[in-house]
Order: sequence, then C-alpha cells, then structure tokens
Amino acid sequence: MSIFAPHPDRRPAIVSGASSGIGAATAVALAELGRPVALGARRIEQCAELADKIRADGGEAFAHRLDVTEPDSIEEFVAAAEDAIGPTEIVVSSAGDIEFGQVHTMDPERFLQQVQVHLLGAHRLAHRVLPGMLRRQRGDIVLISSDCAPAPRPHTGAYSAAKAGLEAMAADMRMALEGTGIRTSLVRPGPTLTGMGMNATPESIGPMLADWKVWGFARHSNLLRPSDLAAAVVAVVSTPRGAHLTLVEVQPEAPVRPAADAAASDIR
Repeated sequence: MSIFAPHPDRRPAIVSGASSGIGAATAVALAELGRPVALGARRIEQCAELADKIRADGGEAFAHRLDVTEPDSIEEFVAAAEDAIGPTEIVVSSAGDIEFGQVHTMDPERFLQQVQVHLLGAHRLAHRVLPGMLRRQRGDIVLISSDCAPAPRPHTGAYSAAKAGLEAMAADMRMALEGTGIRTSLVRPGPTLTGMGMNATPESIGPMLADWKVWGFARHSNLLRPSDLAAAVVAVVSTPRGAHLTLVEVQPEAPVRPAADAAASDIR
C-alpha cells in the first residue's frame, strides 16, 4: 500500500511565461487534463485570449499580468490566481527569453537581465508558493531549463549561465524539500521552435550558427514543438505520488534517412 495520499482531484496550476511558446502550450495541456490554470506573462492580452479559448473549450482558466523580474508583480499574480482558482498545487516556471552574444562583449545589464528572468524569476515564484505547499505537504514545482545548461552553445553565454544556475538551484531545492511531499523537477528542452530570440539580427545569427556547427551543435535542423515540452510537463506532474521524475530532457528526433542510406550505413 502506498504511503502517499493520491493527488487531489482539483489541482490548480500557475504557469509563468504563458503568453506563447512552451508556457502557452503547457497551460492548454494542463487545462485539457481538467486542471484549473492561471496564465501569467507581461503580454497580458495574449494570456487573456488564450484563457478565453481554454474556457470556450470547457476548461477553467484565469489570466493576470506577471513580470517575474518584479517581486510585487509575483505577489499580485499569485494572490489573484489563488483567489480565482484556489491554492496552488502545480507551478510551471517557463518565463524567459534569450539574448544572443558573446559573454565578453555583452553589456553587463543585458547579462543581468537573463539571470533576472531565468534564475531569480523562478526563485521568486517558488519562494512565494512554497509556504502553502509546505503546509499542505504536497505540490509540484516544474522548472523549464535548457540543454544549454549542461552544454553551453557559443553566443548563449548569459542564457546558458542562467539556466545552469537554475539547475543548481533545482538540485538544492530537491535536497532541501526531501520528505516534505513537494517534488521539484526539471524539464530540459533541446532546440525548440518558439518566439525566443526572434528579435536577433541576421548579423548576429549568421556567426552564431557557424560557430554552432564548428563546435558540433548543429547535427540536424529539426526542432521540437512547444507541445512536445508541454507533454513532458504533463508527464511530470501526472506521475503518481511516491515517484518523482527529477529530470526530463526532450530532444528533437533527427530526420529519418532514406532506407538505402540506412542500410549502407549498417553494412559499413
């Protein structure tokens, strides 16, 4: 017999960075499971539109502005979300953007902004919701990382450093929260087609991709979809209590080679 009570039937979830990309796809996927979801991002109009769609499809959703770099914004968001859908059972920290550039040439304020969003923003969100989770002795905190954390790519120094810090924080949180009933998990995406980095200029992208190839980071051109990462988040938070998926890394599958090429490769 399990020593853990099952997840409650109602598991309200809050999702940062929910206006697009992985955050938006995760909010939709959780709502399709019957989870009430609170969508937060700076682009509140997009969050509100997505919340309307979720409700139109029969789900329960709430939208509120959220800037994870502002402590007051996090307080207002979590308070409003819990008033609207109930105490937080699931947190998905997916707010983020990427600044491309070499570390030694990047302005320190731009570097700091990456740390503010990806690391401090995740910490602020966890810090705000954890007291309630600790009282209830259950909850899932899911941090969206990147495969740039263990293997930085050229021209992603600030982003990679922030994500590496996020993974170190997650490891510490797992140790600190062991035995509390709260699970801290990482979902680590590989290359994913989102809006991140779309403000980069061709002048910066060209040299970056050339360096990626030199260092072996461009094996193929396939990209993950945001829904692929949402499926990973769903797997993490849907795992029955008593088991803990601490890290799920998702990579895009390479294009399937023609059968003749594959056979020739096998012969060699």
